[in-house]
Amino acid sequence: MNKKAWLLFFVLLLTVSTALFGCSSDDGSSDDGGSGNDGGDAAEESNGDAQDTLVFGRGGDSVALDPITVTDGESFKVTKNIFEQLVEFGEQDTEINPGLAEEWEVSEDGLTYTFMLREGVTFHDGEAFNADAVVANFDRWASGTEDKFYYYKSMFGGFGDEEGHVIESVTAVDESTVEIKLKRPQAPFLKNLAMSPFGLVSPKAISDMSEDELAENPVGTGPFKFVEWRRNERIVLEKNEDYWNSEYPKVNQVIFRSIPENSARLNALMSGEIDLADGINPSDAAQIEGDENLQLFERPSMNIGYLGLTATREPFDDPKVRQAMNHAIDRQAIVDAFFEGRAEVAKNPMPPVIAGYNDDIEGYEYDPEKAKELLEEAGLGDGFDMELWAMPVPRPYMPDGQKVAEAIQSNLAEVGINAEIVTYEWATYLEKARLGEADAFLLGWTGDNGDADNFLYVLLDQDNIGSNNYTYYENQEVHDLLIEAQSEVDEDTRNQLYMEAQELIHEDAPWVPLAHSTPLMAGSANLQGFMAHPTGSDWLHTVSFE
Repeated sequence: MNKKAWLLFFVLLLTVSTALFGCSSDDGSSDDGGSGNDGGDAAEESNGDAQDTLVFGRGGDSVALDPITVTDGESFKVTKNIFEQLVEFGEQDTEINPGLAEEWEVSEDGLTYTFMLREGVTFHDGEAFNADAVVANFDRWASGTEDKFYYYKSMFGGFGDEEGHVIESVTAVDESTVEIKLKRPQAPFLKNLAMSPFGLVSPKAISDMSEDELAENPVGTGPFKFVEWRRNERIVLEKNEDYWNSEYPKVNQVIFRSIPENSARLNALMSGEIDLADGINPSDAAQIEGDENLQLFERPSMNIGYLGLTATREPFDDPKVRQAMNHAIDRQAIVDAFFEGRAEVAKNPMPPVIAGYNDDIEGYEYDPEKAKELLEEAGLGDGFDMELWAMPVPRPYMPDGQKVAEAIQSNLAEVGINAEIVTYEWATYLEKARLGEADAFLLGWTGDNGDADNFLYVLLDQDNIGSNNYTYYENQEVHDLLIEAQSEVDEDTRNQLYMEAQELIHEDAPWVPLAHSTPLMAGSANLQGFMAHPTGSDWLHTVSFE
């Protein structure tokens, strides 16, 4: 780090320490957006030079910073800027572009991928990036388990010698060439590789650190290097001076601040404490657009917010009860009340922008009387008691989980269902839901790669029970269709298979699909070069200040 950056870092630490001393909370976090002044003045050089620190306010903290071990968007927001993949998505789409591999070739049978690697790249610890490093990462992933590396199983079907594991071998042909052989064609293979979980970690870090240490000490090749993590408060990254693309990054430092309340985050932006804010309430959009000191960003929509019904827990093991839940909830009222016209009511578990979406399916109408009839048929005419889990943090697909839960609670009461709202800290919430401990839980998904497989197979296939299939939904016919679609290279045939799968899922009703939102972000007016990505994981190396 150069002298100027050290001076900046010292000023930041001093400022934050002073603010925390004067306005601390029991858990050490600063939820009100006003207790830590590590934006605004702290983002300016003391000598009056141009601002070179970006302070990014977000709704929750990361779960971990080892990308292969996490599934949540708050973690990927950070890891996206520390790690890189073999191939990358476009600036604001999911088209495949060169990444750490500059070129690649695919055999005619779709079973062999040969990657020509970018030369002159080093990891943040000084280790060289080469073919052996790629092999080391794949070896690590393939030797994992579903309770450690959720995404690997979801995207590649299993581990090691398991029957469903689609990857047969990963070989270093020479220092700058890697060959990956598949057991069967996988149509979304390149898109899967471009996803944030498959950021490549330094082989030295893999060998020298435990899994717990890797989770808190990330070492990648990306434009920013990890500096520090204060849980529930902030994560600090600094410019990678040895980044292979000398044009980037534009700023010297990025600070991710955790500010759970949407209104507090907006206040922090308006007061200059932060420069960029995620999770803007739709109701605040007009205020931002009318403020000359701010600008509004719309993230391209590629998401689903839903109420998951755990199919292994009574009475949700009965499809009639799940169908009743779908008829009992007024989705249009939820969209009208909480999304301010920046969302559409969902009827399928994937958004309409994804190829293979089945628009012919008739969504469940809001019909309390029909819900009561179905409950009567299920032997629950007098209703039942349940827990309704509400997310503790705002997410792009659901700006206010608590208020949505309250609306659903009111709807369910009308049909005799008594729902008690409960919640947990975000990482605990995700873990307990993944383990099938919830009756019903609010959650959602922002697409990782723009493919139907990333919604239907990842979230609802029986292969992914215990990883990303939190509802424990299982249907062999759906599974067969999804595996066939994965292996099919003809796009029209793939789309038809996905449409058939959606019909079966709709009938089984493991979810109450709620909304496809257009997530909002806001930034200071002098922020430039920021491009919100549909995956929810934004590159920040292009950002600068006027």
